[in-house]
Amino acid sequence: MSIRIPSLQSKLPDVGTTIFTVMSQMAHDYGAINLSQGYPDYDGPELLRERLSWYAGNGHNQYAPLAGIAALREQCAAKIERFYGHTTNPDTEVTITPGATEAIYCAVTAVIQPGDEVLMFDPVYDCYDPAVRLSGGIPVHLRLAAPDYRIDWDQVARAVTPRTRMIMINSPHNPSGSVIDEQDIRQLTTLAEAHDLIVVSDEVYEHLVYDGREHASVLREPRLAARAFVVSSFGKTFHVTGWKTGYVVAPEALTTELRRVHQFVAFVACTPVQYALADFMASTPEHLDQLPAFYQHKRDLFNEALSASRFRFTPSAGTFFQLVDYSAISDDDDQTFVRWLTQQIGVAAIPMSVFYQSPPEERYIRFCFCKEDATLHKAAGILVAL
Repeated sequence: MSIRIPSLQSKLPDVGTTIFTVMSQMAHDYGAINLSQGYPDYDGPELLRERLSWYAGNGHNQYAPLAGIAALREQCAAKIERFYGHTTNPDTEVTITPGATEAIYCAVTAVIQPGDEVLMFDPVYDCYDPAVRLSGGIPVHLRLAAPDYRIDWDQVARAVTPRTRMIMINSPHNPSGSVIDEQDIRQLTTLAEAHDLIVVSDEVYEHLVYDGREHASVLREPRLAARAFVVSSFGKTFHVTGWKTGYVVAPEALTTELRRVHQFVAFVACTPVQYALADFMASTPEHLDQLPAFYQHKRDLFNEALSASRFRFTPSAGTFFQLVDYSAISDDDDQTFVRWLTQQIGVAAIPMSVFYQSPPEERYIRFCFCKEDATLHKAAGILVAL
């Protein structure tokens, strides 16, 4: 009996396995210190983990409501009011999702029609472009210039056409570590209102902003919040990336459309995780206040230890990533360099070129510093010897 395989036409023919999976697997295979994929090598708070265990052991293991459990949505609304002065209806404007990537996919899918153009900025996180293309939209890639990686709003204005429907921003920015400020928010507001654009604002590193800066959230500007999906992450904030839980804040009309998609993608997020997060946020609000100093310490420790190396860098303004220029060490392209660094030297990093539509001329790679201090010291000691 012959078995016939159906003919296929890929919707994403140029997309392979994500670089984060590739580099983490390579780090594992070669016993390298993994400073590539963005996850801690330490656990989340003990109380948070205890609450998860309690809820999983006491009958909270069935489907949560579509939008997420009420207690967690209420905690999200309270946090938004506290940090950004924005009043949010937890019933109609907050949706709990199984991770920020699913939230971004649902936001794009909910509103993008075939032929719509979506502005995004290279280096761009890898889930944005595929989400747009899967909806029949057209990604329009604009470039942030190294080493500052700031948005050129004149360039953005020139890129807008009658087909432009959405602009996607990310601050604090992965992979560069740059942050936007109040002037950027004003420029974005003017542009979005003038052209009736929907905004997707990826703010998963909102509490990881350093050197006394405040996070310039889209939610601080009411006119912008009225046309935006704002995406956040519990995993980044509470050191539990494997729990894959995030949330989206959007006005009621946008939330309605997002939930229409969300219910057919994942339907709900994990129930006991939601209860545990709600309890921890209610009982330990100081955790959020302590995060900037916690991660700035790690950034400064890693950078100081790396200062004697031949890598060149400007301290990251946000996220838990640090870009470094390796051009004084090697003329290799960044993908060749990180393979050598992982396989021969024993430290894994992420090449920056994978975040671009067209590879840049600069030679930068990204290290992750959400690691134990001892891990950072050990990695830096190896890198300084290059």
